[in-house]
Amino acid sequence: MNHPNFFGIRHLSPAGAYYLRGFLDEKKPALVLVEGPSDFDDMLSDMVREETKPPIAVLAYTKEAPVRTVLYPFAEYSPEYQAILWCHEHHVECHFIDMPSTAFLAEHDCETQDADGEESRINAKGNVYEQLDKKSGEDGHDTFWERVMEQAGSIDAYHLGANLFGANIRNLTEGTDSDWKETALRESYMRQQIKNAVDSGTAPENIVVVTGSYHVEGLKSWQEQDMDLTQMPMTVTNHTLMPYSYYRLSTRAGYGAGNKAPAYYALLWEGLNKGEPMYAAYSYLIKLAAYQRGKGNPVSSASVIEAVRLAGALAELRGGNIASLRDLRDAAQTCIGEGSVSSIILATADTEIGTAIGALPDGVSRTSIQEDFYRKLKELKLEKYRDITAQDMMLDLRENRRVISEKSAFIDLHRSFFMHQLRVLNVSFARQQTVNQENATWSEHWVARWTPEAEIELVESALKGDTIDGAASFAMKERVENAGKMGEIALVIEDACCCGMEKAVGYATAALQRMAVDAVSAEDLAKTAQRLSVVIQYGNIRRIDAKPLEPILKQLFYRACLILESACVCDDAASKAVITAMEQLNSVELAHDFLDHEEWIKVLDSISKRDDLNTKLSGFAAAILLERGIMNTQQLRTEVSRRLSKGIPADLGAGWFEGLAMKNRYALIARLSLWESLNDYLLTLDDEEFKRALVFLRRAFADFSAVEKDQIAENLGEILGLNGQEISEVVNAVLDESSQQMIEGLEDFDFDL
Repeated sequence: MNHPNFFGIRHLSPAGAYYLRGFLDEKKPALVLVEGPSDFDDMLSDMVREETKPPIAVLAYTKEAPVRTVLYPFAEYSPEYQAILWCHEHHVECHFIDMPSTAFLAEHDCETQDADGEESRINAKGNVYEQLDKKSGEDGHDTFWERVMEQAGSIDAYHLGANLFGANIRNLTEGTDSDWKETALRESYMRQQIKNAVDSGTAPENIVVVTGSYHVEGLKSWQEQDMDLTQMPMTVTNHTLMPYSYYRLSTRAGYGAGNKAPAYYALLWEGLNKGEPMYAAYSYLIKLAAYQRGKGNPVSSASVIEAVRLAGALAELRGGNIASLRDLRDAAQTCIGEGSVSSIILATADTEIGTAIGALPDGVSRTSIQEDFYRKLKELKLEKYRDITAQDMMLDLRENRRVISEKSAFIDLHRSFFMHQLRVLNVSFARQQTVNQENATWSEHWVARWTPEAEIELVESALKGDTIDGAASFAMKERVENAGKMGEIALVIEDACCCGMEKAVGYATAALQRMAVDAVSAEDLAKTAQRLSVVIQYGNIRRIDAKPLEPILKQLFYRACLILESACVCDDAASKAVITAMEQLNSVELAHDFLDHEEWIKVLDSISKRDDLNTKLSGFAAAILLERGIMNTQQLRTEVSRRLSKGIPADLGAGWFEGLAMKNRYALIARLSLWESLNDYLLTLDDEEFKRALVFLRRAFADFSAVEKDQIAENLGEILGLNGQEISEVVNAVLDESSQQMIEGLEDFDFDL
C-alpha cells in the first residue's frame, strides 16, 4: 500500500461523521489531514475544548477595508469536526490542508471574468444534481443523499458509496463547472500538503485524508509533479473562532454546503450514536407534535403513532428501508396537519432547522471588539438576548431609585448606550422600535436577536477600534469628516447623545459651527435645528451636558428666520420641503424659551400677508399663527376675504386655502365664517375658474377624515339651508365613472399656466 486512506464525506453528514470515527478506529492513523484552510491550524485546540459547543465557525477576514471574509462552519455532526475531535481524544496529529485563507481571499479579490462573462459559464454540477434527482424520483438532492448515504448501514457501504458518488459526479463535471479553476488550485495545494506530510516521514498508509467526496479522485495523484504554487497571490488576514447557528447552516439561509434541516440531521446523529435506526423518525414527529401543543394546537398520541406508520409505509413505497425527512414531512402533514401544510409550517421549521446556537469559552480566539461585546453582554445582563429567537427588550432610561448601587440604578440607560453604539456600527444585534408619545422621552423598545451576521459585522468593525465605544466614536468621526450638509452632522450629534458619548458630541458640534457659517438652505437649517433641539430637550435623561449646543441652535434658528421668506418664493413642488422646514422651526421655537420669539412671529406674519410668495406657504404661515392664538377671528376673516375674492386667480386662492387647512382643522371647521367666505368665493367663479380651483381644493381636502367631512357638511347645510346629513352623503359618496374621469383629466390640464 503506497497511498493514504481517503475518506470522502459530505460537509454536514451525520452518517459520514459516525462512520468516519469507526474508520479511524480501524485504521489507527498517525496523522489525519482534514479539508479546511491550512492557516486555521491554530484554531484546532480551541475547537475541541470542553466548553466549546458546536455549531461554530472559523471566520477569516482581511485587515484592510473593504473587509472580505470567508467562513468555515462546523456542526457537531460535521465529519471534519468529528475527525478533529477523534484526534484530540486519541492524541493523534491533525492538520488542515486546504488552500489558506490568505490565498483564498486574495484569489477572490483578484478574480476576473473570462471573455464570455460570468453568466455564460455552466454550473455543470448543479445540472447533474438536477438530473440525478429526476432519475431517482426524489424531491431533491438532500433526500437522495439521506436515502442512499445517511441510511448506508455500515462503514464499508458509506466509505465506498461516498467515494464512488464523488468520482461519478466529478467524471460528469470535471473542467466544466463554474468554480473549476478554484477547485483545481485547491486540489493542487492539498496534494502538495499530502506529499509534504509523506516527505516528513509519515508513511502514506498511516495517513487518513478527510475530504469532500468530489475531491477524492483529484487527490489520489498526490505523488505526481504538480503546478508551481510559489507565486500564488496572498493577502494579509486575521481569523477568529465564532459561535454559529443551525439556521445559518441550512441551505434556506443561502449556505451552499448546508442542508435543509440541520436540527433534523442532529437527530440522525443522535440516533446513530444510540444504535437506534428509527430514533430520528420518532423524535421528529414527537418534537413536531410538542411544538403544536405548545402553540395551543391539540395533537393526539394516536395521530403521532399513525404518522410514524404512514412514514414507514411511504419509505417502502419509495424504495427505502427507513423513513426519510420527506416521508416524515408528508406523514406529519397528513396525520397531524390534517392535510394542510400551512397548519404545521412553523412546527416543521422549528423541528427541522432549529434554534440552536454554539458557544465558546471566554477569551477564545476573538478580536478585541468581540471580547468587548461579550464582556458588555455579561456586564449589562443581556446574555439571555444572545439567542436566535427575536426577543423584546423594554428599557426605562430614568433612574431606578429602588436599588442601592448607581450601576444598577442606571443599567437600562447604559444598555441603551450599548444598543445605540451597535446601531451606529451597523451591527444588527438589535433594532429599535417606535414607542408611544406618552413615554417616548424615557422609554425605548428594542427587538434583539443574535445572528452570525451580527458577529461578522462586529469583526468588520474591528478596523474602526478595539472596543465598541471606540469603534463607534471612530465611525462618527468619519461621518463628520465626510458630511456634506449640516443635517448630517446634526444627526451625528443626536447619535452621539444616544450613545452617551459626550466627546463625540463636542467634536461634531465644533464641525457644525464651522459649516453653519456658509449654510444657505432653510430646509437644512431647520432639519439641523430640530435635531439639536431633541438633544437639548432630552440630553439630561441621557446625562449629557447639552448647554454648549444652545448658542449654536440660537444662531441656526436666527439664520433660518432671515432666509425663510426668500425660500417661500418657489413652485408647488418645492413648497413641500419649505412647509416641513416651517413646521420644524415652529416646533423648535415652542420648545426653547431662549430663542427669539418675536423674530419668529414677525417672519410668519410677513409670510402670511405677502402676495408675492407661494400662496400655499402664506396659508400655512397663517395656520401656524392661528394655532398659536396670534391671529384672531377678525384677522382670519379679513385674510379669507382678501385671498378668496373675485380678483384673485382661482389657483392662488385655492392654494392659500390648502395651506391654511394643513393645520388646526377642528378650529377651522368650528369657524362658520370661514366656510361662508369659501362658499361665497366659489359662487363668484365661472366654469373654467371653478375647474382650476377644484384641483387645489381636492388636494386640500384629500386627507380629511370622514368625520371631519361630516362636520364641514353640517356647516354647509346651515349656510345653504339644507339638510347636513344629505350633504354629508353627497360629500362622502364615491364618484361615478364619468365624474372620476373628469376629475382625473383636470389633474393633467395646465390651464394655460
